[in-house]
Amino acid sequence: MNHPPDGAALLDQLREALTRYVILPSPEVADAVTLWIAASHAQTAMAHAPRLVIRGPEKRCGKSRLLDIVEATCHDPFITVNSTPPAVYRSIGADPPTILVDEADTIFGPKADGNEDLRGLLNAGHQRNRPAKRYNANANRVESIPTFAMAALAGIGAMPDTIEDRAVIVRMRRRAPGEKTAPYRFRRDRPPLRELATALNQWLRADLKRLEEAEPAMPVEDRAADTWEPLVIIADHAGGTWPDRARAAALALTAEADDNGTPSTGLRLLTDCRQAFGPDTALPTATLLDRLKANPESGWADYGPTGLTAMKLGALLREYDIRSCNIRFPDAPQGKGYQRADFLDAWARYCPAVEAVPTADVLPFEGGTRPSRPSLISPAQRGTA
Repeated sequence: MNHPPDGAALLDQLREALTRYVILPSPEVADAVTLWIAASHAQTAMAHAPRLVIRGPEKRCGKSRLLDIVEATCHDPFITVNSTPPAVYRSIGADPPTILVDEADTIFGPKADGNEDLRGLLNAGHQRNRPAKRYNANANRVESIPTFAMAALAGIGAMPDTIEDRAVIVRMRRRAPGEKTAPYRFRRDRPPLRELATALNQWLRADLKRLEEAEPAMPVEDRAADTWEPLVIIADHAGGTWPDRARAAALALTAEADDNGTPSTGLRLLTDCRQAFGPDTALPTATLLDRLKANPESGWADYGPTGLTAMKLGALLREYDIRSCNIRFPDAPQGKGYQRADFLDAWARYCPAVEAVPTADVLPFEGGTRPSRPSLISPAQRGTA
């Protein structure tokens, strides 16, 4: 009598293989990579195909070795070294391969001319039903080319936001003195890893319908939930300690990505404007610009040939529905400026919460506002101002 596979035991074996050959930065990362590899065997049941970004600050951080283990254990690995974009596109079907890209900086870096099609595939293929449209001149018709496929990318430095926002991110480091790994030999070590891949495939392919219908409780939201849902589905299906570990990994790696991610220009400006306002409820445009440029680490003094200008400031803030207005300030003629109240909604939506800061009451008058005595308001009060 055949017994059903023990999914938790298979995941344990896969994790042990990963940590045998590669030093990973944390237990949560090891769990996440394990679940990502397992999810590749069931991607036909998933609504999203998360990317796995393997990056390091320098060479010799173990990026390529980790990609070797991923290649040996994932579903139908497709390595894109020297592959043309049409070849990659045409390799994706109803049961897509797992796309593996080493030295991904050659695709996204400053010398990456000619890779627009491949970049487009990697961006679009995170979600089902995002085909590429191409005109077939021979058949005189427009064709839909599937893009949905899981992809692992290894390279030096950060990947574009459009990739990392859809990815489980692994920040590799060089081995410290005393950290040891087993040497990986392709002919000797890959065959048993492929056997493990076969066992994972048989376990998960037997329950594709159940996996497709799963709606797990997620510890993260929005795009992060889309990315992590396949991994959590696999963990819940395996049982044991894996459901809790998957959710802990999602929380830990999502928080790490938020802490280490590069914010957009608009988000940096919103955050710096909040600091620049200090206790004031209204500032002349010139004063706000001076305060923004005074911080040497902000980069606003070097934003453009002459630094951030009033026109560019206005253009950036208009994206968040913030506009300058006529304001009369004490001991100064009426002039253009910005009011704190106009920033409150954008700060609440896009910037992390901060401690209560001193602010000044504002007395309305014709044509603008006049700052008055200072008071202290809480974040909750600011949000409803």
